[in-house]
Amino acid sequence: MRARSRAMVAALFTSVALVATACGGSGDDGGNTGEEPQAPGATGGEITINGCTPENPLVPGNTSEVCGGNVLDAITAKLIHYDPDTTEPQMDIAESIETEDNQNFTVTLKQGYLFHDGTEVKAQNFVNAWNYTAAAENGQTASYFYSPIEGYEATQCAEGDCEANPAETNELSGLAVVDDYTFTIRTTEKVSNLPVRLGYTAFAPLPDIFFDDQAAYEADPVGAGPFQVESLSSTEMVLTKFADYAGEFPASVDKATFRIYQDPAAAYADVVANNLDVIDQIPTDNLIGDQYQADLPDRNAQRETGGLRWWTYSPADEQLADNPDLRKAISMAVDRQAIVETVLSNSATPATGWVSPAVDGFMPDVCGEACVFDAAAAKALYDQAGGYEGTLTYTSNTDGAGNQQIGEAICNQISNNLGLDCQFQGVVDFATFNEGIDNDEYKGIFRSGWQMDYPSIENFLAPIYAEGADSNWSDYSNPEFQQLLVDAAAAEAGDESNQLYQQAEQVLAEDFPTAPFTYAKATMGWSDRVTNVKITAFGTPDLASIQVVQ
Repeated sequence: MRARSRAMVAALFTSVALVATACGGSGDDGGNTGEEPQAPGATGGEITINGCTPENPLVPGNTSEVCGGNVLDAITAKLIHYDPDTTEPQMDIAESIETEDNQNFTVTLKQGYLFHDGTEVKAQNFVNAWNYTAAAENGQTASYFYSPIEGYEATQCAEGDCEANPAETNELSGLAVVDDYTFTIRTTEKVSNLPVRLGYTAFAPLPDIFFDDQAAYEADPVGAGPFQVESLSSTEMVLTKFADYAGEFPASVDKATFRIYQDPAAAYADVVANNLDVIDQIPTDNLIGDQYQADLPDRNAQRETGGLRWWTYSPADEQLADNPDLRKAISMAVDRQAIVETVLSNSATPATGWVSPAVDGFMPDVCGEACVFDAAAAKALYDQAGGYEGTLTYTSNTDGAGNQQIGEAICNQISNNLGLDCQFQGVVDFATFNEGIDNDEYKGIFRSGWQMDYPSIENFLAPIYAEGADSNWSDYSNPEFQQLLVDAAAAEAGDESNQLYQQAEQVLAEDFPTAPFTYAKATMGWSDRVTNVKITAFGTPDLASIQVVQ
């Protein structure tokens, strides 16, 4: 999601427990990138952060976008926690995750871990939550993440129609409660990196109230994380420190409010004026000439992250659907480096493949010539592929920093270099944009992005391109690619597994369902009221670490 190095995690699993090793290194500590340390802070106080409108209610298994995900990260706890500085997986609610064969796993929970409603987190809360999320009848966006667990297929509906073809069951046969603090997981095949996946929000437990009264839960979500929900509205989401939090990663402040902005420029103006405490996206205009560094001296940071931008060739566009050469020609017509320098002010790096350099197993230049700007070669391939009739649209939500400028720049280059009319098509907000993708409303190409869910090469391939995956926006399907994913998951974690995932990525390079655009850097700013602001490798501020200046 750069020809540059960064700290990355290689997750390996012994016969009895989870072991994580950080390797590589860029010296990036995830905090302020300037020479001056951040001011000393103290616990307590209140902070504000820019937010955006979640697509769905804050249910862990039904949130696959950052607007809701950032809030859920703060209010939920999972079996695994990712260190904000190193991304190293650490035990959270799990006391241990043990396996002797990478197919049968025993999870033991810490005792005394509480939900926000005062009930204790038990093994049944995990099993109930996972069964609910996996079952197709419940329509959860994260259902696909449970596909490795035995019995997943039986929870799915034939042809995706649960009314006409109900699933055999709504429970995963591979899950079993042993006692209050122990449950087991059996996967259909060996899945060597399963434990590292379990820090993703979709694997959070759900309290009993969710199953007793889902409407009440959605109005007042209950997790087991360091923050709890105080109120939700169309303009802000207010969280408070959970007094009875039992984990090892407590919140520093008493209250954190996500203010929902439709215009990133307004959020930026507020943080400069100290009316907003943290902004997690610097608008493109303020990146030019490093203007944000002048506006926010000693109050800014930038970090390379496990993020990737690309554009998707709409599967609803008949001209693009069965023509990989046309898709490659359009990609070759775009000068990524020029857009990075002029529009993004070097806040990203041109992408050369479908996997972020932030994870172990990254391989440069997988995309080959299709991601290298060559106007003459692009035009020749475009003509050879039959061209494109009518206007090609590039669709994107306009409430994200720089989205419109990026889309317009891409379209200008496609138009200029291919003689094709390309027009930017804006959508008012992220939630509406996602709905349009789900409903196949867009032709042409549309903006896509990925913030890794867990630190693994697999996370950049399977959830986005596996058949049936919720984030497979291109409707990509290739049996060879699918089999390589299965083989890679079964292989031992490390080089053996990574090589198979790399082969799968090379299949993508041939089929070209999407065009890699840039690898991500996260650039953030903050007010003079706060300190200890850390950018995680997921491109998010670590909310629990932020402190108010003494």
